[in-house]
Amino acid sequence: MASDDEDFSSSSGANDNKRRIAGMCWKKGTDAMSKENWDYCIEMFGQCCTLVPDNLVYRQMLRKSEYMKYKNNKTGAAMASMRLMGTRGKVKKAKAAKNWTDMAVAVEEGLTVNPWDAQLNADLGEAARNLGFDDIAVFGFEMAVQSEPKNLEYLKGFAEVLATKGDYDRSRAQWKKIYELDPMDGHARSMMTFTDTQKLIDRSKMDEAKTTREVQQGYEESVRGSKTNPNEVETPGVSLEADLKRMQRKDPANKDNYQKLGDLYRKEGRLEEALEQFTKAFEVSNDVVIREQAEDTRLDMLRRNLSLAKEVATKKPDDEKTRENVIALTKELLAQEIEIFSRWSERRPQDLRLKFELAQRFMRDGKFSPATQLLQQAAGDVRIEGPALLMLGKCFLKMKQNSLALRQFEKAVERFNIAEAKDQYVECHYLLARLYEEGKDLDKAESHYTEVLAADFGYKDASARLEKIQRERGGAGGMADLGDI
Repeated sequence: MASDDEDFSSSSGANDNKRRIAGMCWKKGTDAMSKENWDYCIEMFGQCCTLVPDNLVYRQMLRKSEYMKYKNNKTGAAMASMRLMGTRGKVKKAKAAKNWTDMAVAVEEGLTVNPWDAQLNADLGEAARNLGFDDIAVFGFEMAVQSEPKNLEYLKGFAEVLATKGDYDRSRAQWKKIYELDPMDGHARSMMTFTDTQKLIDRSKMDEAKTTREVQQGYEESVRGSKTNPNEVETPGVSLEADLKRMQRKDPANKDNYQKLGDLYRKEGRLEEALEQFTKAFEVSNDVVIREQAEDTRLDMLRRNLSLAKEVATKKPDDEKTRENVIALTKELLAQEIEIFSRWSERRPQDLRLKFELAQRFMRDGKFSPATQLLQQAAGDVRIEGPALLMLGKCFLKMKQNSLALRQFEKAVERFNIAEAKDQYVECHYLLARLYEEGKDLDKAESHYTEVLAADFGYKDASARLEKIQRERGGAGGMADLGDI
């Protein structure tokens, strides 16, 4: 079953007959340009765009003719704002109904009145993106940004369609502009790193192609996939994805259908699509739980990208750019986790496990004071009391508060046993041994080193330290900086 947009799609609209007619219109339009008959040019090139809507050259020539008609005045026709009120209503109505074909047609009607109108150009970009006309989408958003270079919404749309086209350098440049305009936009900062990673991954995939034919086959498969009608409706009950999309069209204000589709995409690893659905669900509901799902998905995207970047770096150990990208992604993930977990913790102050997770991120970032406060609270959860106390002691060590660290390790060591938490059991005894050794309480130091060796005889330098204590009973054993443990 075909959608209402079928006659506007590149797979059915750009058939031989329509191309032939468009070619005739093109010739008439170019002839009219030499005579500076701009109204006729606009009519002919407009017909070209209607007949072959995914052709970028037709669209560019239409816009050029419109510019020339108004002598590049940047404002279009007289009283353009008032004349465009009805057009904007048509565009808004088509957008709400997700009728991208009607939206694109209405937009072009408006652009004949003012081809520099930023909102209309952005609307063209959005309609074209949903119809799968990526070149036109880039063109539309680019024109919008040229008219209003500081509009964050237009910059975001431009960055997204550039990434879809694989133009990662230009996409990154737009995200950078967004971040410079709004330094609090963590998503923009994250996307700068994401585009760097995606560029490396795509380049790596091309490098790994065994033959030129493999590259060509991959291209042909992507083209075939891009020509699939995205609005084609399957029989109800056959596809959960199709069913949820159908329900969204029937009830666009129901958050549950977006949320369920987001969950489905996330389970399938389609994280970008999942994020889009959660974002829509939040837009129609303003539900903070859904917002957290969207934020969690963003973190999953960063973690995936970091994993992929590490794979690329492993395959190219001498490539400085790949190493730098891994470092940048690692820092970005940590920054995003701290930002998002902090926001979650403010909304859920009783969630002690979340405080524990946030504290670990602060420790990785070298921020031990806020980590300490969170761990003191997290220790109130008996399920994570031992690990929280152990980490709290390590924070105090980093802060040169050895006596406070000792108290935490003494409490923590009682919560661990070899059978269930061997690594933490051994580490805690070792840290206690080091602190007691520094404090010249060699009996307790010897006791804890003995516990370490009984569980793991090769653990760090425990054996050598125990032997030294036993040889030089009462002597100064020497002590490294505990902050380096």
